[in-house]
Amino acid sequence: MSIPGPAVFTQRYRAFLFDMDGTLLNSIAAAERVWSLWAERHGLDVAVLLSTIHGARAIDTITRQALPDVDPQVEAQWITDAELNDVEGVVAIPGAIEFLNRLPGDQWALVTSAPKELALRRLQAAGISPPAVLVTAEDVANGKPDPACYVLGAQRLGVCVQDCLVFEDATVGIRAGEAAGAAVVVVTSTHLTPMVTAHACIDGYEQLSVQQGGDGLLRLQSLA
Repeated sequence: MSIPGPAVFTQRYRAFLFDMDGTLLNSIAAAERVWSLWAERHGLDVAVLLSTIHGARAIDTITRQALPDVDPQVEAQWITDAELNDVEGVVAIPGAIEFLNRLPGDQWALVTSAPKELALRRLQAAGISPPAVLVTAEDVANGKPDPACYVLGAQRLGVCVQDCLVFEDATVGIRAGEAAGAAVVVVTSTHLTPMVTAHACIDGYEQLSVQQGGDGLLRLQSLA
């Protein structure tokens, strides 16, 4: 695994907030199959579009294309329906299931740009049990990099977002965590090229554990 900065292991947190795609599970192949079809249908450069989809809500990605006579809500629903029907190859990030199972259920939340129905479908495909607190695309007016989703996740857990650790993989999500005032750790398992970031990085969860102190605060542990 990558060696995270010391602060990740010395700080203590009231809760962990996890992105989903690329952070807890790998859905890249399925997502890119669907988005490639959509891009071709609208005459867009597939490679260019695929470089922009990760971590963002479908409706935000589509709106950014500024296509004439295209209803972003209708097209986003098309994307969601197609992705619901294609979960081939969706798998958990190494060690993610075991790591989540060691966390107190009331001290972690999923904060994803995916619609709720799709989030639940992909979690099921990856063998990950949904958490008690789930923030999805429908829950916020503005998607990542707006921090509202992470602020809401912390609120639903009953904690301050500044006391949370955000697990992210995509630039827009990292920016959302930063803007929320949370600490951030970057999961690089699905990265094809190294990401330049000042944040601690991990390439999976297999060498991570968690300690809960007598005050209830959580601290990461490296098993390496």
